[in-house]
Amino acid sequence: MSHFTVREWGHVKLGEGGFARAQADALHAAACGHPLAHRDGTNVLVYRRDRIVARQMVGMVAAKGCSLEILPKVDPDAAEDEQADSVRRRLVRMLDVALGLDLDLGGEAAIHRQSNTLLEVLIRAFADKLLAEVRRGLPRLYRQHEDDLPALRGRLDVTRQFTRNAVRPDRLACRFDQLDADTPLMRVMAAAVVYLGKHARSPATRRMLDELRHVLADIPLVPVNRLPWKEVRIDRTNRRWESLFRLAQLLLRRDWQATHHAARSPEGVTLLFPMNDLFEKYVAALLRKALAGSEVEVVDQGGHRACLGMFTGEHLETGDTFRTRPDIMLRRGGDILAIIDTKWKKLARDLLDRKHGVSQADVYQLMAYARLYPTRELMLLYPGVPGEPCGERAPFGMAGGSERLAVATIDTAQAEGEVVRRLARLCERFHTVSDVPVT
Repeated sequence: MSHFTVREWGHVKLGEGGFARAQADALHAAACGHPLAHRDGTNVLVYRRDRIVARQMVGMVAAKGCSLEILPKVDPDAAEDEQADSVRRRLVRMLDVALGLDLDLGGEAAIHRQSNTLLEVLIRAFADKLLAEVRRGLPRLYRQHEDDLPALRGRLDVTRQFTRNAVRPDRLACRFDQLDADTPLMRVMAAAVVYLGKHARSPATRRMLDELRHVLADIPLVPVNRLPWKEVRIDRTNRRWESLFRLAQLLLRRDWQATHHAARSPEGVTLLFPMNDLFEKYVAALLRKALAGSEVEVVDQGGHRACLGMFTGEHLETGDTFRTRPDIMLRRGGDILAIIDTKWKKLARDLLDRKHGVSQADVYQLMAYARLYPTRELMLLYPGVPGEPCGERAPFGMAGGSERLAVATIDTAQAEGEVVRRLARLCERFHTVSDVPVT
């Protein structure tokens, strides 16, 4: 089994000390088959003459006899000196926060010390959580059953009693409700146990999955592509299973944050996350914590106002073409306090640069938001390079208006509590500008 770990924009050479060309072909095919990949897969992997290059997707790409793990990297020019375990732990924490997986971070630390891949970490986390929950008892639902019994249970099915049991007076046709663990939720869990058992490498994780398979032996097995995802209902009776269900979706479904699996190629799991989207979800989740109690609502991927419409020669109130979706909007009541756009890329620290490392395309995007949405506060938020100062840089003013465009960075390598405090500090100004009318 050939396995390599690289960072975003990193590469693995072909030939001796790297992947064989047939393995590179298989990995590139697996990347191209992912739902988020472009037709040629170049947003995941770039296949060159002597190497295979990772792009801005992180996670796992796997094929028969080989796998490639891609970890985040804020600074493409930095040396590969940071330990992969610490970067992997940071990625798992971002996934945990962004997707609400409710992982046991203490348990994760032990897993990371084993130098496992991201996929192995998530499989072990799933096995740990599921084993803890099944030991507390399986969620059950009342299901209607029909059976011929020697004593009446529930209600008598008169029609069946006088037809099928007409010659069996010792049997009563009964209809009754019985608590049953065979629910859509548990069918998902049972299928996940079997599926992940084929891909787990750690002997300890395999033993846990074998134990779970025995515990869930009475749950009918359903193929992954036929699982009743839409029938699963999370309510007060099974609320503690909600994060487990999200983790099962992460590992089995074909969503932006999920895996790609095909019945024709069961050799490996391709688990990919666009870092731009993940960073946005991570920031939005921590902003909700930072602004809790302030009556400020954090809306991600909202707005939906369009840039253009039919030309009439008069003032155009709303458009219908080129719809916009700001990454994060801060609202209180009907007022938009601020718009924050997240960018997963390095921001230059050249203090003599009047642009502060901001690209022209990013500025144009925020200027469009300033035109379409009634707010004077806008922010471009970038990840900070670990160890370097973070926070807000000198703000810009927008020509032709009074809007304020702030440029800021946040260090995702810091503890979650510290990131929350820094985000709260960045947003303090927005609480005081909501009463200022926007013309």
